[in-house]
Amino acid sequence: MSRSGASYHHGNLQSALEDAALSLLQTQPAAKISLREVARRAGVSHNAPYHHFGDRAALLGALGVRAMADLLAAQEGAVSAATGPPARVRALGAAYVAYAADHPQAFSLVFDPEYCAAGEPSVEMAPLIARNEELLAGEVEALVQEPGFVGRDPQALAAALWATVHGMAELVMLGHLPREAAEPALAALLP
Repeated sequence: MSRSGASYHHGNLQSALEDAALSLLQTQPAAKISLREVARRAGVSHNAPYHHFGDRAALLGALGVRAMADLLAAQEGAVSAATGPPARVRALGAAYVAYAADHPQAFSLVFDPEYCAAGEPSVEMAPLIARNEELLAGEVEALVQEPGFVGRDPQALAAALWATVHGMAELVMLGHLPREAAEPALAALLP
């Protein structure tokens, strides 16, 4: 069995492999990440990843879960720092776009149907998606109590806001919209 030059002595190899893969994901799309390169980056044998991930798809699925957890944490942190329903919803959207801009490959992985099929999330991803949906729904429920928003359908408004923010995130990631445009755009929608 071949081994890299450095031996690896750590209590949590799975986490170290995920960290190495996330590091690679900063500079290349998920489609280009190989288990061999992840092993090399983590300083372990090329067979070591197979002890924790049956294949590349399993590793990428785990990365998608970590990315979703990070996206959710960014949104929750932004919302908790804002005051008032409109500001909280703007903060939620701005955090979503910022995460996409800062981690475009990880963000794309969260929504890649190969690793997280719509309506069929993994056991690990399902609670994160539910928390994210609850966060948006809760903030929109508070928003529709505000002047100018009273009487709006909260589910329709939540869908419209998510679609708008997700589209904005995609445009920022692809370079069609500067990231600095996100907050003024959100302020235009949610004064």
